[in-house]
Amino acid sequence: MPESHDPLRSLFREAAGEGESRSALPPVAVIELRGERVRRRRIAGLAAACCLVLAGSGATLAAVLPDSPGPVLPASTPSPLAPSSGPTPTPSTSSSPTPTTLPSSTPTSTPTMSATPPRHTTEPPGAPTGTTYPGASATSSRMPG
Repeated sequence: MPESHDPLRSLFREAAGEGESRSALPPVAVIELRGERVRRRRIAGLAAACCLVLAGSGATLAAVLPDSPGPVLPASTPSPLAPSSGPTPTPSTSSSPTPTTLPSSTPTSTPTMSATPPRHTTEPPGAPTGTTYPGASATSSRMPG
């Protein structure tokens, strides 16, 4: 059967020949660069996802945990104070302000506890402190050697 000169058939053959010439593989270097770009994008996406997970869990923990742990208790229990025998101010019921007298601020006979224990020393006041070595003079700070 003789071939007909169909214009559509010749156009298809021309397109097939063009596609065949362009279908050659690109050089290996170009393929490697494309793979590197894809790998970098994956790593950046994973890093962004990890940051979002950490930030979300931190925000959740901050919302769940209480803001303040409560009042801080003193290291030792204070001793109870003796009731004051002085006069106590009474609230006035008048509408005009009147001066009230507060109890005097003289010290009472309640014992107070000191934060530091008293020192018991056998040295007289004004005695030099420090360590002296036998054979060392008071003016020389060097050890005999």
